[in-house]
Amino acid sequence: MTKTAATIPITENDAQYYAGQYGPLENTTGGALAVWSFPNLNTTLISNYDALGGAQVRDTGNFTLHALATAATVPDNTNLITASNIIVTNTTNNTVEITPAIANGAFIFLQLTDIARGDNWGSYRNLTLNDIIDNFLLAYTGENQILTTVSRTQVLFHARRAMQELSYDTLKAFKAQELTVPTGLSVPIPIDYVNYVNVCYADDNGVLHPIYPLDGLSGNPTELPIIDGDTGIPTQSSYDTNLEASQSVIEDRWQKANQNNISGNYDAFAVEGAFDYTWWKMAYGQRYGLDPQYAQSNGYFSINERTGTFSFSSNLVNRVIELKYISDGLAYDLNSLVPKFVEDALYSKIMYNLCAPRRDVDGGTKSFYKRDAYVKTRNAKIRLSNLKLEEITQIFRGQSKWIKH
Repeated sequence: MTKTAATIPITENDAQYYAGQYGPLENTTGGALAVWSFPNLNTTLISNYDALGGAQVRDTGNFTLHALATAATVPDNTNLITASNIIVTNTTNNTVEITPAIANGAFIFLQLTDIARGDNWGSYRNLTLNDIIDNFLLAYTGENQILTTVSRTQVLFHARRAMQELSYDTLKAFKAQELTVPTGLSVPIPIDYVNYVNVCYADDNGVLHPIYPLDGLSGNPTELPIIDGDTGIPTQSSYDTNLEASQSVIEDRWQKANQNNISGNYDAFAVEGAFDYTWWKMAYGQRYGLDPQYAQSNGYFSINERTGTFSFSSNLVNRVIELKYISDGLAYDLNSLVPKFVEDALYSKIMYNLCAPRRDVDGGTKSFYKRDAYVKTRNAKIRLSNLKLEEITQIFRGQSKWIKH
């Protein structure tokens, strides 16, 4: 998924925005036309191929093209242009080249994929980091400004840093992945992961239940040296480096553990039930003295730094989970999206960070911009909190309910 930021002013019409359709466009050149442009689209077109008749370089593009005999012809599979016969030659104005060319008087029709349309919906609320940098250079630098000489590279550095800091506790650039816990009980840490928000599993009704962090109940060792059984000293290879075990004993035991024995969720009607000697020997009074933080049956997760994975307890195997995490918003660099609510805060942070180390800016000016950045960051937090009176009222109503037995 690659969300987009809308152009200002908006260039797309309703059909282009809502339906992801462009055209039909007629060829009126008097000859066959192989090169077409779709400049009003907010979405950058991506093709499966980079050269006509060449090797495929992507699993899928984000659009399809249809060659229509008339404007009234319905786009379908019979007039679909094969993906290998389409390449994008210019992403600035969405120019494509096709083969065979469209005959004079015929039409071409573009349809975005469902994923591309979804990425574009709601795009007007965002700017790109590149837009922020361009706007800052235009409005805050140059003749008769405090910053008369500043390079784009400097602005880019401080814009990235400001974006990172805002993402951690103001922007809250949340992302969520839907995953299925495999039999190995581990999934890789996402590519743009910074910190987790929460991890939940979904029941058959789609309701999310929290999965709790391991918090010392078990562990994920970062090193697995093979120890000499007599001396307790790590053994080395012929290259004088410590030999490492392929699997952690602690992790292996945790994966095989019966979670009911840990949570106190004992089933008296199981085979070894209340009328079995095992129950009296092992389970009677099992919950007495149980630490309340472990008295849950939802399961546990941990972050295994050695393997770069999220690890889960055995009772979560084959469960569908939602992993919600924070990214710093910079995974896609200058195409990173910035909500308009924090645009002013970004400008202020960039301005202060550029002024702070400069000798030609006096202390009073630096103090002003430091305070300005703080105030505008606070305003951004308030705007992004998205508090609605009706929602607060509904929560208060829930506090006054009577619980009857």
